[in-house]
Amino acid sequence: MGALERIIAGALLAAVVALAPAQAQEVLRPTHLGFDAPFGCLNPRERRALIEGGTVLRLVAVMQMVHTKMPGILVRARLCRRPDGFTYVLTLLAYDGKVTRVAVDAVKGTLIGER
Repeated sequence: MGALERIIAGALLAAVVALAPAQAQEVLRPTHLGFDAPFGCLNPRERRALIEGGTVLRLVAVMQMVHTKMPGILVRARLCRRPDGFTYVLTLLAYDGKVTRVAVDAVKGTLIGER
């Protein structure tokens, strides 16, 4: 994907987020992807420690698995706690302009949920 296409995709994403009603944004919260909000997402230091310790997969490995099923541009990635482990919550911008939020098990690399 060229630089111009990335700029256009970024502008399209910004427009979608700005124009989306508050109710639609609420639906995309992590609680709807199979884990509860009180567990929360990790800060960069915690993330780095888990990745370097081999507890969770690296984001690049998870993206390679996800990209085969859902091609697009990674807009945001978070590593969050769940009751039974850790989850990557990925926001993807598909090449057709559709924004998708995906939850992936950070240990196994399996898809947990999609919205």
